[in-house]
Formats: sequence, C-alpha cells, structure tokens
Amino acid sequence: MTSREGVLGAVRRALTDAVEAPAPLLRKRTRDQGDASALFVERVEDYGATVTRCAADEVVDTIRAALPAEESYVVPAGLPWDLPDGVPDDDLSWAALDQVRAVVTTATVAIAETGTLVLDHGAGQGRRAISLLPDLHVCIVRADQIVADVPDATSVLDPTRPQTWISGGSATSDIELQRVEGVHGPRTLHVVLIDE
Repeated sequence: MTSREGVLGAVRRALTDAVEAPAPLLRKRTRDQGDASALFVERVEDYGATVTRCAADEVVDTIRAALPAEESYVVPAGLPWDLPDGVPDDDLSWAALDQVRAVVTTATVAIAETGTLVLDHGAGQGRRAISLLPDLHVCIVRADQIVADVPDATSVLDPTRPQTWISGGSATSDIELQRVEGVHGPRTLHVVLIDE
C-alpha cells in the first residue's frame, strides 16, 4: 500500500464515522422598521458621517443642502431625482472624476446593525469608480431599504452583481495608528434618509 492509499483510506474511515452537524440556529428578528431606522442612524453617525432625514417631497432640496456650494458633483444614470447642475457620468475618466468634488447616488440596501450602505451599481448608483473617487458621497436611502443585519442584507442582494459596502467615510491608520482619511474612498459620507 502506498502512502497516498493510506491517507485516502484514513479519510474514508473518518467520513464513515462522522456525525452530521446540527443545523445552525436562526435568530428571531424582533426589531420593527422604526427601531431599525433609529439604529441605522446611530451607527452611521458613530462613523462620523452625517444623516439628514427628510420626507419624499424634500429629497432634492436636502441633496442640494448636503452638497458644497458652487462645486461640481457627479450624478449616475437612473438617479430618480432631477439634478440639472450635476455632471452626468458618461464614462468620465479617472482624472475627470478626481476633479469632481462630490457624487450623489442611491443604495440597494442599508444595514442597521453595522451602519453600512451597500451599492450593487445598478440604476441610480453608477459604476464603482464614481462612489470611490470624489471626496464627498451623498447617498440617498429610503427607510424601507434598511434591514436588521448582514444576513438580511445578503438575502436581498444579487451575488452576481458587483457590490460596494460603505461604513462611514474612508479611513485607515498607519503602523503608528495615525488616522488618515480619504485614502480608499470618499473622506466624507452624507446619508439622506427618506422617511416614508
């Protein structure tokens, strides 16, 4: 008997004696939507991001108030609100995107437990580059898009689509724990939460 046959035989014997693992316990969700929205706001603000709540008919004014005055901003195709001052992302070059001050997008889902926004880069969200290069990201989320936790989020996301998960503005620390912002994405995140 070769050593390969010995190893395979040991594996086969171990598998015949294996006990089937019990099914994982699923947590029961008790949070209502109001609690999820409040927790989401709390977590997003913990990251140093800004949250502005508004009604559906106040979205355009709230977006404009979140943007720096007289600075350029990018809007992706499919954004549900008319922002005529925005620069449409007609496949802008990386250099052009680097010169734009802000971007306005929507999100696919928001996670209360972690204060995370998830973009799958569909309509209103644009390609990944526009959510990573400008210094300010204004992201619009409806209250009904907020889910309790990561398992809830992954259950509504399409795993075949590209995803960007955002928890606050971009920040990192060097070996001496000196915080540096804006290295891996926008330095500032402003969430516009539509209470419906």
